[in-house]
Amino acid sequence: MSTTLQGKKIAFLVAPEGVEQVELTEPWTALRDAGAETVLVSTDSGEIQAFNHLDKGDTFPVDVTVGSTAVDEYDGLVLPGGVANPDFLRTKPDAVAFAQAFFTAGKPVAAICHAPWTLVEAGVVSQRTLTSWPSLQTDLRNAGATWVDQEVAVDSNGPNTLVTSRKPDDLPAFCKHAIDVFAS
Repeated sequence: MSTTLQGKKIAFLVAPEGVEQVELTEPWTALRDAGAETVLVSTDSGEIQAFNHLDKGDTFPVDVTVGSTAVDEYDGLVLPGGVANPDFLRTKPDAVAFAQAFFTAGKPVAAICHAPWTLVEAGVVSQRTLTSWPSLQTDLRNAGATWVDQEVAVDSNGPNTLVTSRKPDDLPAFCKHAIDVFAS
């Protein structure tokens, strides 16, 4: 096992229902294999329900609720996708503030697929270059971002580094770049 992320603690922010399972589990495993401690943060305690596109997938235990943790406990944030996941999170002020605080603190963030919706709501994408699921490009542009259609975009034009990817097929590149950014 690589120790690239030894001593790093990474939060995964997800809704109680609707996260795309592979966009949670693959980065989770990659970061753990690189030595990070990963923490599942949600708006509610108990378990979250993941999905494989539109079909229910596995459930995962929540480690801590967003209202009972603080950004200073973490070295970075991962925002997995799925349509319902960020759509729910962007309506929850505590979740939006939690994501926003990583930018204020200058800590790295990695977001995949529809996850940048939460970042749009947090007001942190202006003058940043991002990729996402293609249907978000207008929302991102309207929020002041430059949207690109590529497997991964790494942007350091701001207080922190932001890694974004489009879809599950991009997970190998997403995980590699997230590990590199979280390690620095």
